[in-house]
Formats: sequence, C-alpha cells, structure tokens
Amino acid sequence: MSLADELLADLEEAGNEGEDGLYPEEEEGDRLEDIPEEMEVDYSKTESVASIAKLRNSKQFSEIMEKISEYIGKQRKNSDVSGPVEADPEYRLIVAANNLTVEIDNELNIIHKFTRDKYSKRFPELESLVPDSLDYIRTVKELGNNLEKCKNNETLQQILTNATIMVVSVTASTTQGSLLSEDELKQLEEACDMALELNQSKHRIYEYVESRMSFIAPNLSIIVGASTAAKIMGIAGGLTNLSKMPACNLMLLGAQRRTLSGFSSTSLLPHTGFIYHCDVVQSLPPDLRRKAARLVAAKCTLASRVDSFHESSDGKVGYDLKEEIERKFDKWQEPPPVKQVKPLPAPLDGQRKKRGGRRYRKMKERLGLTEIRKHANRMTFAEIEDDAYQEDLGFSLGQLGKSGSGRVRQAQVNEATKARISKSLQRTLQKQSMTYGGKSTVRDRSSGTSSSVAFTPLQGLEIVNPQAAEKKVAEANQKYFSNMAEFLKVKKESKM
Repeated sequence: MSLADELLADLEEAGNEGEDGLYPEEEEGDRLEDIPEEMEVDYSKTESVASIAKLRNSKQFSEIMEKISEYIGKQRKNSDVSGPVEADPEYRLIVAANNLTVEIDNELNIIHKFTRDKYSKRFPELESLVPDSLDYIRTVKELGNNLEKCKNNETLQQILTNATIMVVSVTASTTQGSLLSEDELKQLEEACDMALELNQSKHRIYEYVESRMSFIAPNLSIIVGASTAAKIMGIAGGLTNLSKMPACNLMLLGAQRRTLSGFSSTSLLPHTGFIYHCDVVQSLPPDLRRKAARLVAAKCTLASRVDSFHESSDGKVGYDLKEEIERKFDKWQEPPPVKQVKPLPAPLDGQRKKRGGRRYRKMKERLGLTEIRKHANRMTFAEIEDDAYQEDLGFSLGQLGKSGSGRVRQAQVNEATKARISKSLQRTLQKQSMTYGGKSTVRDRSSGTSSSVAFTPLQGLEIVNPQAAEKKVAEANQKYFSNMAEFLKVKKESKM
C-alpha cells in the first residue's frame, strides 16, 4: 500500500469516529426518522402489528413494569442510600426504566408507520393533516371506516383543534380512498391499542422516576424539576455519567434532529435539548433563553456532582444554585439605568479682562447707533413699508420722513461718560453769575419769583433797586458809545 492510500484510510477512519461521537446522546428514534422515505420499510402488506412491534410482549418490559409497581408504594429516604448510588437496586431499576422509555419511543414510531401505511388506503390525506404520531393514531381509532364522524365528535375535539377538525372533515368528504375490510380494521385497532398502552406505560415510568428523583438527585431536581432531571439522567446513562459530563454536552441532551417528511423543520431549534425546554428557561423572553440554558446547564453539572457523592441530601446546594440563577435572570431583565443630565463643568480659563478707559468709551461712541439710524430701524405695526431704492430688497427708511414721527429725540446724557466739572470751577462760575439784588422781573418777564431783597455779606438783608445796575450800564453806554459822545479830556501838546 502506498503512502497516499494509507493517508486516505486514516482520514476515513477519523471521519467515521467523528460521526459516531458527534451526538452521543442521539436516540434510536431520531435515527429512524433520519432515514429517507425510499429506504423505509413498507408495512402495508404486514398482517399483524405484533410481528414488527415486540416490545410490549417482551420479558424485559413486563419485569420492569412489575418492579415499578412494587416500588411505587414504598417510601424511601436519603439515608437509605449508602455507598455508590449505582449499587442501589432501585437506582438500577430507574436507569433501566429510562432506557425502556427510549425503546418505547422507537416502538411508537414503528407502530405509527404501520398504521399510516394501512390507513392510507382509506384516508391518504390524513397523514399530512395530523403530523403528530399519537394524535394520528387516536384519530384513526376514532374514525375507522366512517369518515362522517368528524362532525360534532366530542372525542375528536379532545384530540385535535377545531381548525384541524374542520380541515379534516372537508378533506374527508372529497377523499378518493376506498373502504377497509374487517381484517384490516382489526389490525388497525390492535395497533392503535398497542400504541396507546405503550404510551401509558411510558408516562407511568416518568411518574415513577420523578417520584424517586427526590432522594437520588435532590439538588438536580430542585434546579430543573424532577421530570427534566429524570430525562437528562436517563439519556446520559446514569447519575455518575451525568456528573462526568461537561456543561456544554449537558445542554445538548435531548436535542431534536428529526426531519419530518413533507413538513418544514424550521420550528426545530438546533442545539436545544431538555434543559432549553424546561420551565426555568422558558419563563424568560426568547432572546435570553439560549444564554439562560448555558447557565442552567453549568449549574446542573455542579448539582449532579454533589448528588453523585451523596452530599447535601436536604437540597441546600440546589436551593443556593437556583437562587443564584434567579438573581442573574433578574439582573439580565433589569432596565438600563436612566442617564442623568449633568451641567457643563466650569471653564478652566479665568475671566478675560475687558478693555476700559477713555479710548474704549470713544470707540463705543464712534461705533454706536445714531438717532437717525435708530429711527430708520424703527417700524410701525401693521403698515406696509416702502423700499428706499424702489426695489424688492427689504430696505426701508422706517420712521424717518413720516408725518407724526416728530422731531429727532434729544440724545440722552450718560452720567457715566459725561464730562465732569471740578468743585473749584463750579464755585468760580457761581461767583461770576452772582448779581446782588436778585433779578428783575420787569424786563425779562420772568415768573415774578424775583425779589428786590438781597442778601449782602456786609449788612445782611438790604433792599435795593433791581434797575439801578441796568441804569448805570445804560448811562455808561450813552456816555462813551453814543453818537453824540465827545472826547472828555484832550491833552494839549506843549510848544517847544
């Protein structure tokens, strides 16, 4: 053999090993469903269902069911288990009962295939209308040859929904199937009775295993429930094998890989087993279920290891793990914190110094608005303004040039910027404007508040003539500046 042939042989062996170990928890029923339709066995010519379904009449089935009946009435405590749990006879019975449920599922698939092939002669469309195997078997047993029983059938209403019953009744009225013989009806009735009896035995096994999970795996049962704990322990092959299994594999126990012929498989979620479908995980929103399944699988691994060593028989570890799971679930579902609007921080730069002084005041006066500009900017309410340039530019003269606008207002004196007079200058101006004797009210037609009584620093109150000063000024003007005035003194020059 050449080197290339040896390499190809090694690759084929590695591929076969990977396929065998990819899904160790795969059930036989799943493998039967994966077989293509053209390779499945045709049971339409088989005379009796007992020739293909032999589990109910087997010795193993009868012994396990008898032992279960014996143990159901007994009450056991955690202290009754000593040593490895695998050595306990009832634990071995529980493992055998779990394995028997897998065989019952396989047997139900075979009986469903037998019933489908036989009844397709009478009602071939029923297979596509009722996809569930047990519902199909119950419907076949109820209808038989008489398809008119679909209408107003109370028994059928307990099996199927009202919408499905309506579709079945309409399809039954137009079916092209032929009537079955008495022998064929007996074979179908026998097959349906066997399937229903096996289903009852499976539920009885589940109830028994669930009742015994409280002392075999109390911590595991507290986390996921007795039913789910019994299922994953049965598929794993016992509590010891379950405790040795990593959490990533534990989450895949019971994953469905069926591809139903003629139906879409999109509803079957990949990589989701019994833990994903337990009540603890299903109580969460859909977007958190996968994350929750991983967390629950990790805690189940810890609980199964505690149970395999008979520690915490009262379930304290299970309660602690379940509380931790619930706290994390609550944390995941908390709303995000509300963002608080914070004020802007104080600027690091200090306050800038503003320009002041005479130069700054002059600049403000130079760049400030004039009174004319203020009037031009002022607008009257509810009046159409005319453009200053007779163009649609939106520039108008405002209040300038309009009647009733009045004169331009006097500029307001700014006390902060006006020129200031010193006190000494104010006293000098007062002395210059002071006239003794007050002011006459005759000439300037004043309001009459002027008085002829004057206050002098020498004599105090003194009555004076208000027109005396004016009379002196007039006489002086007439003496020196009148037309008839002459030189008062003429200096004669002496002759030498």
